[in-house]
Amino acid sequence: MFDKVKFSLLTAMNIVFKIVTKKKGISTLELSREFELRQKTCWSFKWKIQQAMQSSKQNPLSGEVHVDEFYIGQPEEQKRGSSKGEKRLVVVALEKVADGVGRSYAQVIENAAAEDFKPFFNSYIQTEAIVITDERRGYLPLKKEYRHLKQVPSNEGKNFPDMHIHIMNLKGWLRGIHHHCSKEHLQGYLDEYHYRYNRRNAMNTMFDLLVKKMAENKPIRLITKRDN
Repeated sequence: MFDKVKFSLLTAMNIVFKIVTKKKGISTLELSREFELRQKTCWSFKWKIQQAMQSSKQNPLSGEVHVDEFYIGQPEEQKRGSSKGEKRLVVVALEKVADGVGRSYAQVIENAAAEDFKPFFNSYIQTEAIVITDERRGYLPLKKEYRHLKQVPSNEGKNFPDMHIHIMNLKGWLRGIHHHCSKEHLQGYLDEYHYRYNRRNAMNTMFDLLVKKMAENKPIRLITKRDN
């Protein structure tokens, strides 16, 4: 993923370090100013970093897992004015542990239906987990595979306080740092957020792990609408 970068390898390492170790990340505007690079150049490299931040899907959530869905519809990054863009639907799973919350994963989906929920469940949640969702009908068919799935009233989020806080923090991060969640690239931002979130207690290793993943990956290039 460091193949054909338009700046020095030292600068590339610095950008990776900034993105992964800062608690709230860093926007491409900030990177552009700090490293005196074009914002588009910073955005393209950050997109590569986000690809390496994807989950390996080797350690699905276990124990008690809360699942909910929410909409994201914010102003487009690098666009000015009052445009809010189209809303995107996201499903998120949050693992409950003895002292609070554990790991979490999120994925962009098209509809709140079983055929959209199932791939997410299969990728990120153990079938023996105690899954707790709201009363949306789209979760019902999943009880055949996830036999411990329970549905309870949401009560406007009051019955899922940790999930509500997690979603609000995620939305606040998107608004405050990036201002942009285009449908094509929203998943990258979700992966970036949860890469840091899931390693919040392992700050001393997250940079090394990410550089290793980037170095081992095959070269990739940004796919834009012009490629279609």
